[in-house]
Amino acid sequence: MNKSIDQATIELSVVTTLYQSAPYIEEFYSRMSKEAQKVAAHYEIIMVDDGSPDQSLEIALKLADSDPRLKIIELSRNFGHHKAMMTGIDYARGKNIFLIDVDLEEPPELLEKFHAQLHDGNWDVVYGYQNERKGGLLEKWAGAIAWWLINILLPTKVPNNHSTVRLMNSNYARALVSHKERKTAIGGLWVETGYKQTGLSFTKLSRSTSSYRPGSRLIVLLDSITSFSERPLYIIFFLGLIIVTLSAIVSTGLVIQFFSGKTLPGWISVMASVWLLGGLGIFCIGVVGLYISRIFIETKMRPYTIVRQIYNGNKYEVTN
Repeated sequence: MNKSIDQATIELSVVTTLYQSAPYIEEFYSRMSKEAQKVAAHYEIIMVDDGSPDQSLEIALKLADSDPRLKIIELSRNFGHHKAMMTGIDYARGKNIFLIDVDLEEPPELLEKFHAQLHDGNWDVVYGYQNERKGGLLEKWAGAIAWWLINILLPTKVPNNHSTVRLMNSNYARALVSHKERKTAIGGLWVETGYKQTGLSFTKLSRSTSSYRPGSRLIVLLDSITSFSERPLYIIFFLGLIIVTLSAIVSTGLVIQFFSGKTLPGWISVMASVWLLGGLGIFCIGVVGLYISRIFIETKMRPYTIVRQIYNGNKYEVTN
């Protein structure tokens, strides 16, 4: 910690996370520092190492040796992008907090534009969103379907294609980290926390590789839905009610035909019904299982993340 700067005078905290980020850290730090100096006399940059397997931590520590405004939070292992971001926000001391990914897909130069919007409009949060999703046709279609499901199933409206990058004041940030659920999706929490928010569009750059694989994106989608909506459970209830009603009608018809002396050839229809209802039953059990697993995780009261060490230049802060 830079002891010459009182905590109350820090005007801006920049928060980012590190995971397989070695190629981007030095350029991010250089560009971000220049932008921070334009809007704040006193600022800090917080990099949260989320158990990165590459040289991200070592590169960040070398930069921190020569800049007391750069703080490195090393987590004890990989906890995930969303939890690492929440940890960084929790440790931020600035009056305003700028959250941004380190991979430069979100340009650090957005800070000045976001800063002007935050203060000119008396907003609590200014977030970035894409007018058009980046990537190929498959990625765009998958993203469109995911946002369609989110908007149908979540009771709170989540802005389409919103991104990580956002500038928030400290009051909102403190309210955001007050959520204590252990397994969540930060995108929903951004909206659920409330306050006065507005969006600014920007063009997100694209790199060849992403730490979010299709399976990871699906898990994030499921977490988003099961964290903030009970509508899938209602859908299952009404779906079961409809199936029971239809089954009763069909069964009544079959009994009437049986006593009328008619036989029904129907092995194909029987097998199709068995497969359909069997698959539907497994699907419904799976959805209910997701909610039960969330209850199981929350009852254990485990922390979001575990901080192994905090580095501030050549100083080490004690962690609890």
